[in-house]
Amino acid sequence: MTDAYIYDALRTPRGKGRKDGALHEVTALRLSAQTLNAVKERNNLQGHAVEDVIWGNVTQVMEQGGCLARSAVLASDLDERIPGLAINRFCASGMEAVNLAANQVRGGAGEAYIAGGVEMMGRVAMGSDGAAIAVDPSIAMEQYFVPQGISADIIATEYGFSRDDADQLAMASQQRAAAAWKDGRFDKSVITVRDQNGLTILDRDEYMRPETDMQSLGSLNPAFQAMGEVMPGFDKIAMMKYPHLEKINHIHHAGNSSGIVDGAAAVLIGTKEFGEKHGLKPRARIRATAKIGTDPTIMLTGPVPVTEKILKDNGMSIGDIDLFEVNEAFASVVLRFMQAFDVDHDRVNVNGGAIAMGHPLGATGAMIIGTLLDELERSDKEVGLATLCIASGMGAGTIIERV
Repeated sequence: MTDAYIYDALRTPRGKGRKDGALHEVTALRLSAQTLNAVKERNNLQGHAVEDVIWGNVTQVMEQGGCLARSAVLASDLDERIPGLAINRFCASGMEAVNLAANQVRGGAGEAYIAGGVEMMGRVAMGSDGAAIAVDPSIAMEQYFVPQGISADIIATEYGFSRDDADQLAMASQQRAAAAWKDGRFDKSVITVRDQNGLTILDRDEYMRPETDMQSLGSLNPAFQAMGEVMPGFDKIAMMKYPHLEKINHIHHAGNSSGIVDGAAAVLIGTKEFGEKHGLKPRARIRATAKIGTDPTIMLTGPVPVTEKILKDNGMSIGDIDLFEVNEAFASVVLRFMQAFDVDHDRVNVNGGAIAMGHPLGATGAMIIGTLLDELERSDKEVGLATLCIASGMGAGTIIERV
């Protein structure tokens, strides 16, 4: 098969996903178009340079509905002959876009792709698409559906993680993100979002709270206890599925869960010949991709089995991976990953994660691939794995190797 290489990876800053957030007046279309324009400009792409734009986003209604990928191409400076494909694998949509593009290249279906995603969570509310898994009793009851926050607390209960464990990981995320920004580690990849007059709207992740400490985290009330214990009583549903659990330990809150933010990210993927044709130097090879389905109630354990799968399928072991990016959807997700593989936190999310900077659903998968690549280069490491948990019980992963 043809090797697929990463030539560029970039993202917007993450803006707070609410009405007073810096990106709130920017539509999903415009943020996507600016991101695509940045790929074009940074790599001097002319004409029908890429086969397709594959763009992930999760809540595909209103301004994020239709084939947003094609609309974004037309709103950008890319050639109109470049089509667009909108995809949705929930929180892994941006990663799945990259993986799909890489596998198209590896299979000979075009020399190059732009892949990534967007989510404007402050403009298009999470869940406003009315997903069947959550609202249709014929599947929700059969699958023992509970909201993701309850799932995160089930993981904490099942695998023995305390409130302090989660808060310590959250504090580390904030400290690492602040240190990374101070040290300029994101400078290569974060683009400035500008208005129509060229004035800066946002050039730095807006959600971070670097002053966070254990005391401030300890003052926060559990976010999912009421919906679990009182109304509508999701804890009872969970214990019907897992009768060995006598009580759900509600440890998650706003400070140790991922932030609601707006943002977009893109990755330029192509063959060796594409790079030679356009005078571009590859930064990494996409060595492997994987996805898997998991228990839909506990839901967020996917990074563990998908990592087991991707390593087995490629004849690798956990020791072959130098650095990990595990999306911080909730603290317990990362804690479970480190527990399962006995991986030290010094190798996981070394520049912080979604707890500190936010999780723009459809973009995050592409963002963490770019973050992983930047850190491999900065720390002179070779091989990295990025992985995410996914709503309704799935996992996705990507292994990249510097070249």
